[in-house]
Amino acid sequence: MHDEVSSARHISLQEQAAPKRAGAILAALILAAVVCKLNIAAGPVALPAIGEVFGSSQAMLNLVSIGAPFGLAMSVLYFGALADRYGRKQVLTIGLVLIIVASALSAIAPTIELLILARVFTGLAAGMVFPTTLALITALWADGSGRKSAIALWGAVAGMASIAGAVIAGAILAMLPWNASFLSSIPLALIAIVIIVRSVPSHVKESAEPVDHLGGVLSTLGIAALVLSIGFCFTPGGLTVGVSLLIAAVVLLGLFAWRQTRATNPLYDLKIAKQRMFWAPAVSGFIVFGALSGAVFISVQFMQNVLHYSALQAGLAVLPAALGLLVAAPFAARILGSKGTRATMLLGYILLALAFLTMLLWREETPYWLIAIGFILIGSAVSLVSTASSSALTSTTPVDRVGMASGTTDLQNDLGASIMQSLLGAVLATGFATAAAALISDSTRASEVTNDMMLALQSSFASAAHVASQNPDVANGILEGARQALVYGSFSAFLLGAGAVVLGFIVVIFAVPSRAEERASTEKRTQAS
Repeated sequence: MHDEVSSARHISLQEQAAPKRAGAILAALILAAVVCKLNIAAGPVALPAIGEVFGSSQAMLNLVSIGAPFGLAMSVLYFGALADRYGRKQVLTIGLVLIIVASALSAIAPTIELLILARVFTGLAAGMVFPTTLALITALWADGSGRKSAIALWGAVAGMASIAGAVIAGAILAMLPWNASFLSSIPLALIAIVIIVRSVPSHVKESAEPVDHLGGVLSTLGIAALVLSIGFCFTPGGLTVGVSLLIAAVVLLGLFAWRQTRATNPLYDLKIAKQRMFWAPAVSGFIVFGALSGAVFISVQFMQNVLHYSALQAGLAVLPAALGLLVAAPFAARILGSKGTRATMLLGYILLALAFLTMLLWREETPYWLIAIGFILIGSAVSLVSTASSSALTSTTPVDRVGMASGTTDLQNDLGASIMQSLLGAVLATGFATAAAALISDSTRASEVTNDMMLALQSSFASAAHVASQNPDVANGILEGARQALVYGSFSAFLLGAGAVVLGFIVVIFAVPSRAEERASTEKRTQAS
């Protein structure tokens, strides 16, 4: 009798367009996603304060910034599969509890190294949460306008949280020490846990197949090696380690791909992934999310160190991106429904290209209106592309493997963020060091600069500011030189970001299926089911 009741309940959930208590469930899932985004967004805004407290190099600050998205990116595929098999609601709840623990550890970290580890732990916990929220939306809402609207709202609010996190962190830093910024999401996590336990149904459309644990380990280690290799390759003196990690990443990811072609129940079904309606939107979204994270990462440092903004002002300065996300969200769903995936993505990429064009114009005297325009454009672009990409991935993937689609969405978001922040951060650090060295060599007092001072001046803006505080007679000159060096480094980083946008635009034009091809593919899947 119990089995019959459970079966009837399962069928009922499958047939209904939306679950019972849909509003509470969607609010809880979005809130859980917001918790992840707030934790990730707290890092970049706090970097100047962290650098001042720990006297850290730009390379170490980069690791603090990418720690959370790095941890999420390396674990998201494996944890998504575990949730599909063992219970999405259960994995989601455990992940939120671990985020609370990780946030507390970040706040009490006594050294920069332990802070980096705590941030990675935060990302690993988020890897249990963020993909599961999208997987539950896909499982609980039937394919159609309701699911598209739910995904659009989920993506828009999560994107806005990435921006709001910068504002919240800035407001906290204006009143409290740097470590308090990592505690802001804890109350929201507690609220999300309560609603999820009470409202979200368990074991809906989940897989009964065993998890490919070997594939999960290979993907986790491979992605970790890939992201770390980028950071080390561009770090002075880190080329050997970076190349070694890159070779390890190629080997591990190659073994992962080989494993997926032979495993009975692959973690990542390459038959699905090789479809144009899957991999092309995935790559396009990867670049867009990476561009957003990289732009915010560079911008908050630029605004605080070059334009003399406070942490709160820098956080408020990126709010126009949230406005762009909010305004574009309803239009994104409509354009997607009427024009299709490719047209929606192309419009997003055009706006993204314009955003980076404005950022390439930033200098020491840049007015705020130019900064605001750039962030409005980038927010609108992310809303358009993320809605189209998430919808394409979830509609292409069978419901019992939806963890693969949600995991890919998170890879776009967090692997894109990790790689682009690593690349742009490395270019920023290299550009800063190069410009600082040139300014020092051209100085009339170059002979007075010791080797230790040279290393400190080239390490980061925070380190250069520390040298300035110890040499008050030349402090103004040191700080002005550091600002010029940061302008040069930021320009180089934004130029690299613009190049990535061009690459993504090409992928959308030539690889994403046309509207007619998309409709034919949808009809074929409908007939097959």
